[in-house]
Amino acid sequence: MTDRSHQAQETVEPSASFEPYLQLVRSVLPRATSVALYDAAGRLQWTTDGTAGPDLHDLVENALQAGSPEGPGQMRLLEGGLPVYLCWLRDDREQLMAVVVVVSRASGDPDSEARGFSIAHALLRPVLECLRRELLSRTAIEGLSRAVKSRDRDLELLLGNGTADQPASDGGDELKGILLQAIEQVGASTAALIVPDKSIALLRSKNSKNKSRTDTQLVARAHRQLLSLAQIRHGPVIINKLAPDSAMGILPYKILSCALRSTVGKTIGVLALFREDFGELFTERDARLTGILARKAVGIIEISYDALCGLYNRPAFERRLWLVVPATRGLRHWTALYIDLDRLHVINDSFGMHVGDSVLGKLGELIRLRLPPGALAARISGDRFAVALPTQLDTAAQFAEALREGAEQLRSSHDGSRLDVSLSLGVAPLDTDAGELMHSLAAAETACKAAKDRGRNRVEVYEPGDASLVRRFTDIKVLGQLRTAIDEGRLWLAAQLILPFAGAESQRPHFELLLRMVDADGNSVGPDRFLSAANRYQLMPEIDRWVMNKAIEMLKPHAQLLAPHSMSFAINFSGQSLKDEEFVDFVIERIGSSGLDPALFCFELTESAAIANVARAETLMRKLRQLGCGVALDDFGTGLSSLAYLRQLPVTMLKIDGSFVRDVLKDPRAESMVGAIAQLARSLSLTTVAEYVETAEIATRVAALGVDYGQGYAIGKPRPLIDVLAELPLLCAAEPVPRVAGELALEAAEKIVH
Repeated sequence: MTDRSHQAQETVEPSASFEPYLQLVRSVLPRATSVALYDAAGRLQWTTDGTAGPDLHDLVENALQAGSPEGPGQMRLLEGGLPVYLCWLRDDREQLMAVVVVVSRASGDPDSEARGFSIAHALLRPVLECLRRELLSRTAIEGLSRAVKSRDRDLELLLGNGTADQPASDGGDELKGILLQAIEQVGASTAALIVPDKSIALLRSKNSKNKSRTDTQLVARAHRQLLSLAQIRHGPVIINKLAPDSAMGILPYKILSCALRSTVGKTIGVLALFREDFGELFTERDARLTGILARKAVGIIEISYDALCGLYNRPAFERRLWLVVPATRGLRHWTALYIDLDRLHVINDSFGMHVGDSVLGKLGELIRLRLPPGALAARISGDRFAVALPTQLDTAAQFAEALREGAEQLRSSHDGSRLDVSLSLGVAPLDTDAGELMHSLAAAETACKAAKDRGRNRVEVYEPGDASLVRRFTDIKVLGQLRTAIDEGRLWLAAQLILPFAGAESQRPHFELLLRMVDADGNSVGPDRFLSAANRYQLMPEIDRWVMNKAIEMLKPHAQLLAPHSMSFAINFSGQSLKDEEFVDFVIERIGSSGLDPALFCFELTESAAIANVARAETLMRKLRQLGCGVALDDFGTGLSSLAYLRQLPVTMLKIDGSFVRDVLKDPRAESMVGAIAQLARSLSLTTVAEYVETAEIATRVAALGVDYGQGYAIGKPRPLIDVLAELPLLCAAEPVPRVAGELALEAAEKIVH
């Protein structure tokens, strides 16, 4: 008995889906006892009773071995004279697909049995046709299912990382991961990814994690032809055998390449896979996988690279920086470059945006072509670039100078006008500690801005001893803290007492409102630090509005108590707010809607800011005076044109610059200046305030010189405004006593005696 006979004795699970065919067969052929279904190779697929005897298997096997079955089928006899009808089922290409076996009871007449096949087949034809169609449908569905499962497996492989054994030195580079997937999943011995406009030329080999010289030579010989082919053939291309006269010459490799097509349909590069000539042929499945990998590579490139310059974009640059630089801590020095294309807006306005874009593209190419191995470069905003160099500071400075000189070569004439191109560059050491990377980049940016401030078209190296660079760098760091403090409510108002001296017309005290800030840990941040950052980065209008709103919010509950008393609160506003056309309207609207007496407010503007924009300062001051507010010139006396503009500006108070007040006891010129300002103010009916009154002796002296008010630590230190307002009932009820005539003079006398 054959092996197939042994297999035939095994039980076959009945399929409920074929049971109806038994009923149909018996309805047209009542003598039928059982039905079985075999495939074209003679393997039992289904039987009505779950088993099929060896005789039946041998009978089917012999019929199939006799040659290609012709006609609709044949009849055979089993032992005992049982007729068996073998009916061939063919597919749409007339290929044998299955054998339907119908076993019938014997009629007792051999001649009748022989003649009966044609009759039996005619009766069975409708049933056989239904079964044929179902088998065709099942075959199609199973084929589709296998294809879907195959593609699902392919997608699972491709969508996974596929980089479990990728070395840390790769830095998590997703494009290198794609090459690794091509080797592991497609079975390539070498994989290459080439994108000329992005300076991407990656190579991966099966037997080495580093590209070998042979692999490099292979890609060098083939890449130009493959790039040309990618321009013509946009899908995967299989070259399992190179023609002897091929432009690539004789290569002992099979090649599968696929164009890298951007989302706008432009061919930007090629993904090329190589197998040794003795290896398996590349298949359609390999081509399909390579196409998926190519699309995945394009997605990574478009997400990670700037389309105009071919460099990393900012998010990708920062990710790579975090991956690569800390991994070399203690092994390699790094330096950061921050690059600014000078006057890009002038180029855009003069020649058009397309010319500006062209300059940016050429600058990106200049940077790409000059980058040393291992360096990273990015376009981080419109006209700004960043580079991380694995070099010492002096080498990086030389690289920066070479870039600057290279940019000068981009100058040209355009429509009769000269197109000037220059760079400002900042260089700073790049700390390999992951927590300090952004600070290092900020230091390079600081140096770049210093280069712009110092004339442009130059290189500046960040030095901790350069006071202006350090100040700028500090401002950059504090700016972020300030924005967060505003959002998180960590700004608050303090009030410093301004006390009248004996000769002042009004004996009521006043206060200057001062802004304070605490950091995330609850520590105080000096106003010189955060206000410097706010001034440098144009945040003062927002700060001034915050102070105005907060002051009104805190004073409003005390409106009735403050109304009868000639007390005022001085609020500073900046030169930036002076330039803001909407600021004065904002102040007028806020005071008008608050219900507070406008006389409660005195607005301070520095003398230098007022003189820098006299016309706007005069307009703003007149509107505030018309509203009923006071206006003070702060830091008065330092400007060269102070007296010339004083009659033009409608001020009510002069605050004498603290540098004169501090030196009033030891510098006769400072003393003369304070006296002259006090005398001038009296002649113009203006009130004077001496700032930085730090001792009782200074208070006594400036009072003797005719100054009306004093402000400083000898008078009172800044205190939280909320505490000052809590003491208002007591302060308003107290009778005013000229302090300098009494207490301060006495304190000074006591110190002299002792």
